[in-house]
Amino acid sequence: MNTDALYQDLRTPLDDFLHWERITPDAVFLRQPYGREWRTWTYAEAGTIARRMVGALRALGLRKGDHIGILSKNCHHWILADLAIMMGGHVSVPFYASTPKASLADLLRRSDVKALFIGKLEQWGDKSEVIPEGVTCIRFPHYPGNAQVDIGHDWDMLLAAHEPVQDIHKPGLDELWTILFTSGTTGSPKGVMHRYRTPALIIRGEKLTNFIGIFKVPHQKYFSFLPLNHVGERIGVEVSCLASGGTISFGESIDTFIYNLQDTQPTMLFAVPRIWTKFHQGVLARMPEKRLNLLLSLPVIGGIVRNKIRTGLGMRDVRTVATGAAITPKHIKRFFRKLGIHLIESYGMTEACGSISNGVDPDTPENSVGRVVPFCEVRIDPSNGEILMKTPHAIMGYYKEPEMTAQVLPDGWIHSGDKGHMDDKGYLYLTGRINDAFKTAKGQFIVPNPIEERLSTCPHIEQVCLVGMTCPQPIALVNLNADALKAERGIMLIELNEHLNKVNTGCANHERVSTIVITQEVWSEDNQLLTPTLKVRRERIDARYADHYLRWHEEPSTVIWEQP
Repeated sequence: MNTDALYQDLRTPLDDFLHWERITPDAVFLRQPYGREWRTWTYAEAGTIARRMVGALRALGLRKGDHIGILSKNCHHWILADLAIMMGGHVSVPFYASTPKASLADLLRRSDVKALFIGKLEQWGDKSEVIPEGVTCIRFPHYPGNAQVDIGHDWDMLLAAHEPVQDIHKPGLDELWTILFTSGTTGSPKGVMHRYRTPALIIRGEKLTNFIGIFKVPHQKYFSFLPLNHVGERIGVEVSCLASGGTISFGESIDTFIYNLQDTQPTMLFAVPRIWTKFHQGVLARMPEKRLNLLLSLPVIGGIVRNKIRTGLGMRDVRTVATGAAITPKHIKRFFRKLGIHLIESYGMTEACGSISNGVDPDTPENSVGRVVPFCEVRIDPSNGEILMKTPHAIMGYYKEPEMTAQVLPDGWIHSGDKGHMDDKGYLYLTGRINDAFKTAKGQFIVPNPIEERLSTCPHIEQVCLVGMTCPQPIALVNLNADALKAERGIMLIELNEHLNKVNTGCANHERVSTIVITQEVWSEDNQLLTPTLKVRRERIDARYADHYLRWHEEPSTVIWEQP
């Protein structure tokens, strides 16, 4: 593959926006639901609003190079604010909308933001107390059903008071584009710095290879609901949409999610395993799997049923469907394959600005994360099995963390912290985190991820975490889904025991799970047991439950409910 071509004709996300604004000014760029009504903004309208906000930022004293934060759930104002930040020559520092007060105080201090856009939030409360003195706040218009934010300058009033500026900044490739704070699965979030060259190289590589399929469909339709400050959504939706001249539609709330998705019928969709699992459970709640499989196997009826299910899920038009953040269980992939939907497993990290491998080939083994992205390299450290990455769009460094930067990039390769291996066909496999493995009381090492995947095939289990550092055998902490929690405990006891026996049959003696513990508390972002991308925080799980592990292991029953 011609590497020289990768570095030719590089365009920043703002270059892409300006291109579509010029040649398709009346094309719909953003769609925002308000109840069952959709409001839309064209490329030209978005450009005018962003330019007005640039004028407002200048009047408020913001200068080129200043860091500007965004604290909001996904919405059209998020994208407009980001465009204004780019046009003004500033650096975007987006935060998870669910960031707790104490964490927000830490991130605002460490990121050196001079201004903060505050938007669509489920909770606000007294978070204004932790905003540093001198930080200019701008609040988005209120979204019904969300928290009222009562500080800062009003977005609409600022727009009305300023004309669109004509002398916007057009950033160079080596200017700092953004600081993305990691989700903090292990330890404190780190501020990953990326230049404008990074997204430009990602899109250029895609144009040369069409590896993912961004350019398969003219003017792609995107549905944005995963946090936009997460690298997967930032690249996979915002940057990709700007590159393809597409349309981004947003979800209004959890309650309206499926209706918003049905109204959108995106051509590209990215979601995490928990979302795909919920879709799977929703379909089977309406029709038993055996009957569904029978109907799908029939020549004419199968096509009708398949189309009806896909339309009901909002996936009638999808051409490219990605899954990531954690490995999607095999049975979920098989289910969607029956519907004619290939879930592309994507593996990467914020430090690589997105994916380093993708299972784009329908023949990708179900337990693999696919082949390495063109122009990138992966090798396995022979000493510990760690996955090492080399990519043109690698991290510039951690903001104000030179020692941590040296640790993640000691030799020009990104040290991922993930364990894995690669087969002779070039398929990459993950086997867990380097630090996830634990030793039982018998001195045997347990790698939790493969066992967790087998446990998660049970339709009643929504989240699972294998633990047991103090036990002779590992135990499984689980959250049941809503329907299972309503079911009779006796039935659940029988079915979970049967499932555990099946899982243990495929395990070595030292890996066999002694006990399933159904925890009282549902793990979530709010109690900080899940990351904003719905991955389990193992350290916090251990901190919460470790004192009970041995006692639970010694219970006579193999399935128990945590007692208050």
